[in-house]
Amino acid sequence: MNVDAGVLVEPLGSASLVARAQAGDQVAFTRLIGERHQALYRTAWAILRNDADALDATQETCLGAWRELPRLRDPARFDAWLTRSLVNRCRTALRSRKRSSVREVQLDGSTGLELASGERDTGESLAASESIQRAFERLSVQQRTYLVLHYVEHRPIAEIAAIVGAPEGTVKWRLSEARHALELRLAREDR
Repeated sequence: MNVDAGVLVEPLGSASLVARAQAGDQVAFTRLIGERHQALYRTAWAILRNDADALDATQETCLGAWRELPRLRDPARFDAWLTRSLVNRCRTALRSRKRSSVREVQLDGSTGLELASGERDTGESLAASESIQRAFERLSVQQRTYLVLHYVEHRPIAEIAAIVGAPEGTVKWRLSEARHALELRLAREDR
């Protein structure tokens, strides 16, 4: 803990801050969620590919976290618990989403995934970006989740295992399968 003008300042990820939030301390909960909110939204958007759905999933996750936080057994696993809750809400949103023929097009060309090539030409870059986005959208929810957690959120295998509730070896295998599925879909997009 740091001492700042006579006030104890706890690190955001500390178990005692989680414990205070579990006891109903709204300030502690606000601090916990405040630092994680943008990352939660980015993860939800990368899985759902829709702003409104991502905002809904993020908000529902935060509200659910406040209600369910007293039941969290291990405060040190708060981040994994919160992200698992978000991923589950994204899965639910995708299952309930009705398919429509409307396609959103982003004008800035960003996909949330980094382009593998070093293309400098804007036209080629935008075409590659759209190709990646279409291929990514065709992946299963599980495949998107693993790719987003590892490559967009830069989470290590051990943390992903805690989030999805699977052994590390299974996470590595599923991540490999997701990469392979993305490569296959990209190859189809390039045809």
